[in-house]
Amino acid sequence: QVQLVESGGGLVQPGGSLTLSCASSGRGFSTWGWYRQAPGKQRELVASIGARTNYADSVKGRFTISGDSAKNTLYLQMNSLKPEDTAVYYCNLNLLGRTYWGQGTLVTVSS
Repeated sequence: QVQLVESGGGLVQPGGSLTLSCASSGRGFSTWGWYRQAPGKQRELVASIGARTNYADSVKGRFTISGDSAKNTLYLQMNSLKPEDTAVYYCNLNLLGRTYWGQGTLVTVSS
């Protein structure tokens, strides 16, 4: 069983930056990434790492996903934030055929 703990969400003004962190209690992954769900919308992939790195078109050039293997932590650096980035962000990890989710962290972009 893998536990994922996210942190780093909060309120930020448009154009600002935030960094999300996801600490994993396990070791290894096939894919590890971030999803988000805005009110009234479906959960969508934001970015992930694995065999390759993927980004949603809406965040390319603004968000950067990275991992620290020593700390077993995944990061999402979010720059030039827009109101439409407002959502609950979830950490997702896939390992040995199982999928794990964090509890989510709220990001609100508003002036």
